[in-house]
Amino acid sequence: QKAGNPPAEREEQAGVQLTMLGVYTLLLLWGLATPCLGLLETVGTLARIDKDELGKAIQNSLVGGPILQNVLGTVTSVNQGLLGAGGLLGGGGLLSYGGIFSLVEELSGLKIEELTLPKVSIKLLPGFGVQLSLHTKVSLHGSGPLVGLLQLAAEVNVSSKVALGMSPRGTPILVLKRCNTLLGHISLMSGLLPTPIFGLVEQTLCKVLPGLLCPVVDSVLSVVNELLGATLSLVPLGPLGSVEFTLATLPLISNQYIELDVNPIVKSIAGDVIDFPKPRLPVKIPPKEDHTSQVTVPLYLFNTVFGLLQTNGALDLDITPEMVPRNIPLTTTDLAALAPEALGKLPPGQHLLLSLRVTKAPMVVLQSQKATVSIPVTIHVLSAVPQGSPVALFQMNGVMTLNAQLAPSSTKLHITLSLQRLNVQLTSSFSQPFDASRLEEWLSDVVRATYVQRLNEHLEVGIPLPKILNVNFANSEIAIIENAVVLTVAP
Repeated sequence: QKAGNPPAEREEQAGVQLTMLGVYTLLLLWGLATPCLGLLETVGTLARIDKDELGKAIQNSLVGGPILQNVLGTVTSVNQGLLGAGGLLGGGGLLSYGGIFSLVEELSGLKIEELTLPKVSIKLLPGFGVQLSLHTKVSLHGSGPLVGLLQLAAEVNVSSKVALGMSPRGTPILVLKRCNTLLGHISLMSGLLPTPIFGLVEQTLCKVLPGLLCPVVDSVLSVVNELLGATLSLVPLGPLGSVEFTLATLPLISNQYIELDVNPIVKSIAGDVIDFPKPRLPVKIPPKEDHTSQVTVPLYLFNTVFGLLQTNGALDLDITPEMVPRNIPLTTTDLAALAPEALGKLPPGQHLLLSLRVTKAPMVVLQSQKATVSIPVTIHVLSAVPQGSPVALFQMNGVMTLNAQLAPSSTKLHITLSLQRLNVQLTSSFSQPFDASRLEEWLSDVVRATYVQRLNEHLEVGIPLPKILNVNFANSEIAIIENAVVLTVAP
């Protein structure tokens, strides 16, 4: 009688089995991961690329390029290939020489004369990649003294299974895992072929075409991968630096779109990484409609651009009378009409100088279809003295609140600011204290005419968008949600 396992050993084995079951379950769930609605808790740029865009990229790779032309002229020779010596009919081949099959020796070969532009069909495979089908027609040409000019036309469906992953460079990449061809109807366009020979040619094409047409799939994927690799390209920010995009996580796949969590890396002009604070502000991503692509631009990128402007001193400005239109007064006479106690003993008619300094990063707010920017500013008011140094009159701290109008282009989200209001408070005066709010309207006119215009010039760099499959967001619809902007475009 065989002794059973001790109870302790059986419990240990059961524990191991449960542990392995948990590991396998985790791997299975990870492999079947698909995008879901909810909160985006990263600072990355979320891109949802519709399968139509992938199909369009594949179709474009076949149009006008060398991929199909490289197949033309490929020889499926009956004298040297599968039907020739050493092949199906050659010595040691399956059928050998003799009988009616000797007619094959009279053919000089079969060459692909024409390959019609394939019809592309794709199906996304959640948790894996793409099922890619290319339906095409192949025209073949051959000749021989017994059969004369021979022309064949065959319908072929190239079916391939393609995995979507992440390259070592951090970009999405498509990898061919399996490829086969299904030969459809074969037509004899010209020439004569005995029925046995026709059947043999059909068998040969079934064996030869995968080796000729599956490389077409590889070439297509190489072109598409170059477009996907452009996701990693540096997007310049003018004198501020650049932004480089990389994948933060593995791509996720649903039945309708591919989701990419793209991490923006900000670099200075010298190429050094600039690490601005990344507050984890949740973003509730709206659902994506079918046949549209979507990119979500996080608040972090907006704050980054304004942070770069502030650290580079681009938000500081000295305003002189020459910069202000004539209808906006900038003299001690006009200031005396608003706050006479601010002048002290200065005579009227003197030109004023305004020095604006921003020592803290601006704050961008995105919510409820509205984008605003708050810029904390210190304003020094001075009087210009002929042939002398300017005389400091007083200093104010203020906050400029600006409305931001957003407009997309193919690669950027452009920002145009307009002043909503300017609130100021007196912090120091070299004469008598006064209520600085009396100057707000006058200062607002000066800021609109000079400062906002200069600020919009700096903002021409825009907010960079990741370049994925050459998706053009120039005509996209803009939705401003809490802590993000969503661009949606139809193919």
